[in-house]
Amino acid sequence: MKPEIIVMLTHNDMTVKDASTVFDSCIDLPVKYWGFKDVGLSHSEMAALSKKMKDAGKTTFLEVVTFTEESCMEAARLAYDCGIDYFTGTVFYPAVMDFIKEKNMKFYPFCGNVKANPIITLEGDIGDVVADCKNLKQLGVDGVDLVAYRSQNADPINLAKEVIQAVGNENVIIAGSINSLERVQLMNEIGPFAYTMGGALFEGKFVEGGSFRDNLEIVIQAQEKM
Repeated sequence: MKPEIIVMLTHNDMTVKDASTVFDSCIDLPVKYWGFKDVGLSHSEMAALSKKMKDAGKTTFLEVVTFTEESCMEAARLAYDCGIDYFTGTVFYPAVMDFIKEKNMKFYPFCGNVKANPIITLEGDIGDVVADCKNLKQLGVDGVDLVAYRSQNADPINLAKEVIQAVGNENVIIAGSINSLERVQLMNEIGPFAYTMGGALFEGKFVEGGSFRDNLEIVIQAQEKM
């Protein structure tokens, strides 16, 4: 399956201050999935941004990098207040999942031993991560958020392939560090449900000196040819 691109209006794990303006500049592009993080904007600004995305017919994602039950629940309530479709990141807590299911959102928590110090890293070998993914699916999550390229102990592509084989393509989002056309090609070859991209677009990894839109257009064109 060809994966979807989840365009994240984030850089350095924070939503950019001009996220709404950046979205406006790309609103006509054929990308269905858009997201941001729960830090960088006020709650009212996040709600307005999500509404703008929804009004444009987009599916919305909130990715959260926080690990206590209290902070996860607070973020889940924020996601509901903003009308978010997919709640991703964090770690699994039964109460958080119950809330998300009650509010008809999708839940894709981080899988494996994920830490933030300060960037997200993933520890453990492939077997450990795969076992956690299987357990999370048994607990009832919709899928998993895999930071494959942040793995400290495993080859990212082998890890992604094993996770996809274990829980199914449609149940895996690969998050972070898709920052070259080679990696876009790899995502198409292994076929997760989706992968996130944000910082690479802001940093001009595809069109040096180009705008966010310039870079996203190159990725879209490359994706369509693959």
